[in-house]
Amino acid sequence: MDDFNKSTSLPQYSDMIYEAIEALNEKNGSNKSSISRYIESNYAGLPPGHSSLLSHHLTRMRESGELIFLKNNYFRPGPDAPPKRGRGRPPKPKGPLPPGASSPTRSRGRPPKSKDPLELAMAEASGAPPKKVQRTAAPPVIGPDGVVKRGRGRPPKVKPDFASLGFN
Repeated sequence: MDDFNKSTSLPQYSDMIYEAIEALNEKNGSNKSSISRYIESNYAGLPPGHSSLLSHHLTRMRESGELIFLKNNYFRPGPDAPPKRGRGRPPKPKGPLPPGASSPTRSRGRPPKSKDPLELAMAEASGAPPKKVQRTAAPPVIGPDGVVKRGRGRPPKVKPDFASLGFN
C-alpha cells in the first residue's frame, strides 16, 4: 500500500521526460540513458519497471510528434516546427464551393433501381431485353409408358429423411 502512495506523488512520465531534456540541455539532444539517469536521480520511488515505462513513453511521444528522434537522441520540437503528419496518403484538398451551393451528398456504390411503375413501363417500351426470371423446380414429367422422364441438367441433391433413419 505504501508503494502505491509513493508512485501517485510522481508527475506524469511525459512531464519528467520534458524536464529531463530541458535540464540536460545537450546540444545534440538527450539520449535515453541520460534521460533515465536524470529521472532516477531527481525522483525517488520510481516503479520497478521504470526502464520499460520510459521506453514506452518515449516511443509514444516520438510517434505523436511531441518529441523528435534523431541519431539516437530526443529533442523537443521547436515552436515553428510543422505538425507531424499521420500515416497514409493525405486527402485531396477540397476547393471552395460557390456561394449558395450545398455540398453533394452521394452514397457510395451503384444507385438503387427505381420502383416507379411508370419508369418500368418506359424501360419495357424502350426495347430493353426482358429480365431473366428465376426458375423454380419443375414438376416431374411422366412419359406415355408411365416412366418419369428426367429434365435437363443435374438433378437436385436428395436430402435424407431423418425420421426413416431412426433419428427422432
